[in-house]
Amino acid sequence: MKKILKFLLYFVVILLIAFAGFLIFATADNYSPPEQVIVFQAAEPDIFADTGEFSLVTWNIGYCGLNAEMDFFYEGGTQVRPKKDVVLQNLNAVKQTLTELGDIDFLLLQEVDSLSKRSYGLCEIDSISRVFPSYKAAYAKNYDVFFVPQPLTEPMGNVNSGLLTLSKFTPATATRFAYPDDFSWPLSLFFLDRCFLLNRYTLQNDKELVLINTHNSAFDNGSQRDMEMAYLKNFIETEYKKGNYVIAGGDWNQCPPDFRPEFRKHKMDNTLRKDISSEYMPDWKWAYDLSEPSNRRVTTPYNVETTLTTVIDFFLISPNIIIKSVGTKHLEFEHSDHNPVVLNIKLK
Repeated sequence: MKKILKFLLYFVVILLIAFAGFLIFATADNYSPPEQVIVFQAAEPDIFADTGEFSLVTWNIGYCGLNAEMDFFYEGGTQVRPKKDVVLQNLNAVKQTLTELGDIDFLLLQEVDSLSKRSYGLCEIDSISRVFPSYKAAYAKNYDVFFVPQPLTEPMGNVNSGLLTLSKFTPATATRFAYPDDFSWPLSLFFLDRCFLLNRYTLQNDKELVLINTHNSAFDNGSQRDMEMAYLKNFIETEYKKGNYVIAGGDWNQCPPDFRPEFRKHKMDNTLRKDISSEYMPDWKWAYDLSEPSNRRVTTPYNVETTLTTVIDFFLISPNIIIKSVGTKHLEFEHSDHNPVVLNIKLK
């Protein structure tokens, strides 16, 4: 009996030492960039008219692992990742869809993986960028964890992912801005480091087009998103006061203000729903499609009759920009749990 107890004691001690070592390594390896990081700077940026018309698309591609047949363990499903051939099919479909959208000036993509276990070590950044060889690419990492231990039966492992902006025009700079957070240690070691990616484009009137690619927090009680939104508000107000033209687009993980969907065949997801306040930038414009969902829940595989859907992918536009059109391209969530949203604008 004493030998058994001694063995169990040693076993527990070994587990505790291993766990402590894991946390020490995770802390030392923790990705914690400064508030601002310049990821691209041009010696000769493009200069274009301050009356120009431009097209944009925002799309969370779900690291090409959240196709229509997928559910996801973190939202109550059972699966961690699909098979490799499915991820490759999704990636090829994403690239094809982006080209079929037409002559888009700016592509704002979220959850683009690079060498992550969940996407079988593929570099989706390079794969997508090669489809648009004349476009300028800027990338901001927001998820860099050497080992995600969930779920215990099949850990996600290493994850490396972020925001990718591709544009026809050469920006003066592209900068990663870190959102504030209040995650405590050790949970902060395994959560996303939320940020937005800012591209600055020079105009002929000596002002700038400020283009923001954002991916805000999810699965929190709302306080984290409120902190991020306050930070973003202060930033874009400052830019607009300079006379700049501002567009912020991406996956906000919340609905636009006073959102009342007019879906033709989908059910609205009001579970833990969070709407942006109508008092948030009241003089600015929100560009989204009322008629089609941009996101689905991944608690189960997609079913048009039962799956809950919502709109969390859209654009915020400063008053000196005219919205010409906006529409969601409904792809039946075949290759991602999000649909792309296309916007056409004109600078005043």
